[in-house]
Amino acid sequence: MKLPQPLFQGTLIRRYQRFLADVELEDGTVVTAHTPNTGSMMGCACPGNLVLLSKSASLTRKYPHSWELVQADGTWVGINTQLPNLLAREAILDGTISELSGYQQIRGEVPYGSGSRIDLLLSGEQGLCYVETKNVTLVEDGVALFPDAVSARGQKHLRELMEMVRQGHRAVNLFIVQRADGAALAPADAIDPVYGRLLREAAQNGVEILAYRAEVTRTEVRLERALPVLL
Repeated sequence: MKLPQPLFQGTLIRRYQRFLADVELEDGTVVTAHTPNTGSMMGCACPGNLVLLSKSASLTRKYPHSWELVQADGTWVGINTQLPNLLAREAILDGTISELSGYQQIRGEVPYGSGSRIDLLLSGEQGLCYVETKNVTLVEDGVALFPDAVSARGQKHLRELMEMVRQGHRAVNLFIVQRADGAALAPADAIDPVYGRLLREAAQNGVEILAYRAEVTRTEVRLERALPVLL
C-alpha cells in the first residue's frame, strides 16, 4: 500500500489527549497533527522521535496533518490503525496471506456479535470466515507484543470470534505488525493478562491466530511474511 505523498518529516514534541501530537517540522514550524491510533503507542511516542506526517487537502479539517510513521529503535513503524484492514485485504487478494485464499468475496465492517463490526468477512463455497485485524507497534527483544494497553475492546472481540466458531463458522484473529524488527508475536501478558488468557482460550477453541509482518518504508507499507505466534 502506497502512503500519501509528500510526507513531512519532523521531530515529536509530545503526544497528548490521545489523538493529538505536537511536531516540529524541519523548517522549525510546530504543527499539531491528528494521531490515528487509540493505543498507548508504548515505545513509539517518545519525545525526540523522528516522525513523518501526511497532509490533507481538505480546507475544513482542524488538524490537516496526520501522523503516519515514527522511527523507533532504528526502524520505521506504521502507527495508523486505519491501515491494517486495507493491508490485510490487499495481502489476501494478492495471495500473501495464503491461509485466507480461495474466498470469492471480501466485505468490511459487517455487523456481528454484540454491537460489533467484523473488520473483514470472507465468504465463498467454503462458508464464512470472520477476520479481526489488530495493529501491532510494540516490539521488545525482537518479539512483537499486543496489546500495548489494557484492551477491553480486544477482549470482547476474542469472545465474539469464539462465538462465531461455536456457530460453525471460521474465525481468525490477524495481527498486523507494522515494523520490520519483530521476529515473532506474543500476547503482552504484563500489560493485559486478561487479553493473553483469552487469546490462548480462543486458540484452544478453534479461533485461528495469525501474525504477518509489514515492510515499512517512507513511501509504502506492505505485508511481507508470516510470523510465528508464541502462546
